[in-house]
Amino acid sequence: MAHKKGVGSSRNGRDSNPKMRGIKKYGGEHVVPGNIILRQCGTKWHPGNNVGLGTDYTIYALIEGVVKFEHKSKTRQKVSVYPAPAATPAA
Repeated sequence: MAHKKGVGSSRNGRDSNPKMRGIKKYGGEHVVPGNIILRQCGTKWHPGNNVGLGTDYTIYALIEGVVKFEHKSKTRQKVSVYPAPAATPAA
């Protein structure tokens, strides 16, 4: 006699919620402190200048400025935020 039920679909009724990962602010976009730049699994993108790394590997801005995606080395990429250049008033 079988000790397992023969139906598989009734036991597969669980599904996880979406995690909404990916890039939220692209290169050249303006950010303020606390803005999430990207959510990721592990460090596909490494933190650069003026950004923080959360416990779930979320990269967020620490200063107001412009996002820039750069190469850290040949194999690693980083995300930085640089202060926006001051706009000169028209004379």
